[in-house]
Amino acid sequence: MDLMDPQIWASLLTLTALEIVLGIDNIIFLSIVVTRLPKEQQTRARIIGLMGALGFRIALLASLVWIIGLTKPIFTIKDFAFSWRDLILGAGGLFLLYKGTLEIHETVEGEHDEDGAGRKTMTFAAAIFQIMMLDIIFSLDSVITAVGMVQNLPVMVTAVVIAVIIMMVASGPVANFIQEHPTTKMLALSFLLLVGVALVADGMHFHIPRGYLYFAIFFSALVEVLNLMALKRRKRAREAAKG
Repeated sequence: MDLMDPQIWASLLTLTALEIVLGIDNIIFLSIVVTRLPKEQQTRARIIGLMGALGFRIALLASLVWIIGLTKPIFTIKDFAFSWRDLILGAGGLFLLYKGTLEIHETVEGEHDEDGAGRKTMTFAAAIFQIMMLDIIFSLDSVITAVGMVQNLPVMVTAVVIAVIIMMVASGPVANFIQEHPTTKMLALSFLLLVGVALVADGMHFHIPRGYLYFAIFFSALVEVLNLMALKRRKRAREAAKG
């Protein structure tokens, strides 16, 4: 790899930015799952989950021939050809739809104490299993995108490592923010449903441009931030009136 080649650096910056954007889905899911664990286990689960994501991505990048083969049809139904990529993305999308719907139901209909003591928790092993399964799904989509953009393995590995490090730094604050603000958890779960639909559509060869999804996520998040700012101002006004 020629470090003096401007094209190498341009490819690295472009791919790193894309990997970070694709990693948003992973961070949201990871943040939702770790909130179901006891406080003392959440940081360890995030680190293990993201290290698993990094490991899956590097292993898949090192198997470029196999990755390319995943897009080849393995069977057809009438005129519709299915590949391993279609099946994996479709299954991952269905899992996200199931997980998001279940979490929304438990959040809205479940009986919770004000301090969260009544909230259902999961075992550490169950949380890691769920995180690893979705790591495989998101890693596959991310790596296939990388292979399609850049044919330089060191550039791809470097971009993935940088993206995962940024995800690791961001995952803690994101998880804490979601845990402290229940309305943002509902918004994050809605994002999971949106991503689940997109993955199922990809598995059915109907590609939804990711720009539409990320615009919807950004716009909804902006509205939620404005709502939280307005709520904070109202609380300060009430406290000032009482004082």
